[in-house]
Amino acid sequence: MSAFRWEAVDGQGRMKQGVLEADTPRAVRDQLRSGGLTPTAIAVAGLRGDGFAGVRLPAPMLAMTTRQLATLTMSGMPLDQALAAVAEQADDARAAKLAGNLRMHVTAGESLPAALARYPRAFSPLYRGLVGAGAETGRLAEVLARLADYLEAREALRQKVVLALIYPMVVTVIAFAVIGVLLVYVVPQVVSVYQQSRQTLPWLTQALIATSAFLRATGWLWVGVLAVAAIAFSVALRRVAFRARWHAFLLRLPVIGRLFRSLDTARFASTLAILVASGAPLLRSLDAAAEVVRMLPLRTAAGTAAGLVREGVALSRALREQRVFPPVLVHLVANGEQSGRLAPMLERAAEELERDAERRLAWLAALLQPALIVVMGAIVLVLVLAVMLPIVSMNQLIR
Repeated sequence: MSAFRWEAVDGQGRMKQGVLEADTPRAVRDQLRSGGLTPTAIAVAGLRGDGFAGVRLPAPMLAMTTRQLATLTMSGMPLDQALAAVAEQADDARAAKLAGNLRMHVTAGESLPAALARYPRAFSPLYRGLVGAGAETGRLAEVLARLADYLEAREALRQKVVLALIYPMVVTVIAFAVIGVLLVYVVPQVVSVYQQSRQTLPWLTQALIATSAFLRATGWLWVGVLAVAAIAFSVALRRVAFRARWHAFLLRLPVIGRLFRSLDTARFASTLAILVASGAPLLRSLDAAAEVVRMLPLRTAAGTAAGLVREGVALSRALREQRVFPPVLVHLVANGEQSGRLAPMLERAAEELERDAERRLAWLAALLQPALIVVMGAIVLVLVLAVMLPIVSMNQLIR
């Protein structure tokens, strides 16, 4: 049941207004007429003032909600009933509330794209644009299904990236924390015994003592410096010029650069594929697909390619002239243009690029793990030698 704000005229011609709860605007009209009022305006109450416009759904939840809505609409269920069913079966309160609000707007006579536009943080411009294209062409259920596939594929790829990198990151953090504790607290207590013996310590032990003393004296200073540097870097990234230079540097790196290029190009190709398949014009699709590219040099190249297509250049040639997109994308786009199957070729290019990114990610993770073990083992070996060398020297003197 939804809340509706109404305005009506009574038998004496006086204006009345209020709020009623009902399932549909027609039910509100029936209630008003049964009370001797003539309704003049009925709208969903609390559309702007419910404090829910800024909600943001997590990516997995948004993908699941879209899949449920696509399944229900493809079965022939009316849109308002499908939204009500999604709200009922949602496990999360935010998703249930959002689906219920969308149902209120749709029941009040708004289109689904207009209702989605009321929640810009939950539904991206790409999401709203695809739904709008599906509503215009009468293929809403098909577009919702494609959109669900797209969101699920993006989330699966993101989880693979996170899972591949989380182990090296955790190992690095724990290892440096352990080394810091050894240098600041454990090593000084052990080495103080050697200092009391007044013997000449090996240079490695002396270097360890100096390093430990330096960290104990200036440790908090370095923590502050690192914190300030991190904040300054995050603030600098908000500037487009600095972010563009940083992204260009990342793309030039031997392994990471190819990984970022494959991930971003796969995102561009899959977005363009779903837009073209939904019936959106190519130029508008290119502009929307360029917005999802995260690396600024690639985004600029995608925008330049869109400008060339607007001038009449073929898409494959426009992409080739940028010299930043992988050849597999260019060749498959050219094949799609010649065969008239651009959307399937773009989907195939996205799949190939995602597989390439997964291979590079697996190789990078396999390379990082033994490298971290070797580095941390070398640091621990230095610490052990610095502690043990004085003992060896003392044993030689006793003999």
